[in-house]
Amino acid sequence: MLNKLVNLTKSNKETKDSIELDRSRVPNHIAIIMDGNGRWAKKRGLPRIAGHREGMKVVRKVVKHANELGVHALTLYAFSTENWKRPKPEVEFIMKLPEQFLLTYLPELIKENVQVRTIGQREGIPAYTQKAVNEAIERTKHNSGLVLNFALNYGSRYEITEAVRQLSKDVEKGTIRAEDVNEKLIGSYMMTNDIGDPELLIRTSGEIRLSNFMLWQLAYTELWFTDVYWPDFSKETLEEAILEYQRRGRRFGGV
Repeated sequence: MLNKLVNLTKSNKETKDSIELDRSRVPNHIAIIMDGNGRWAKKRGLPRIAGHREGMKVVRKVVKHANELGVHALTLYAFSTENWKRPKPEVEFIMKLPEQFLLTYLPELIKENVQVRTIGQREGIPAYTQKAVNEAIERTKHNSGLVLNFALNYGSRYEITEAVRQLSKDVEKGTIRAEDVNEKLIGSYMMTNDIGDPELLIRTSGEIRLSNFMLWQLAYTELWFTDVYWPDFSKETLEEAILEYQRRGRRFGGV
């Protein structure tokens, strides 16, 4: 019985290892909810900020590999509008991470033709964070490779509310007729309107919810959840998610 189990495990591993990504079917846009930094640190007897610091290093590896695979856009949920409820020292540390990340890795991002963008509310974000982000956006705006899109102080309900508010103003001004409002038009008011909706959403840490993230854009996105904490996320984990995406049949409500 033990030999059968060993052989079955070996066979499954060989089957998995023999499957390679179809580079022609890599998702154009991948969104990731990077979850589990604090629990990763707690499991090791470390302060929560240690998990956030380690998670920042993983961002670099994932961005690099996604770019190598030919992904066009990568949206990372870096800080939600609800995260302000966390302890003040932790929030202050997280707000310093974009500056640290960009100061350390911006030359590499430029070299690899990555374009940095952000979505979310600028209000409330510390000036030093905004300065680092704005510099990265300016210095990479002509790059034509991977779009690295940080969702920073972002909440999907806020995004949808702002889209409706701006659309209403345009109807009032007469630039748009009420009868012309449709899904495509509403989508054009979303913060990600020029990079398309994600084909694949990844959430780490074992949580199975969307947490107010891209609710409009994820209507037909393939969802993939893993128990892996974000600091342990690897190139192999990314490929595992993409392989699962490639196994699925995307019918968009059809047969």
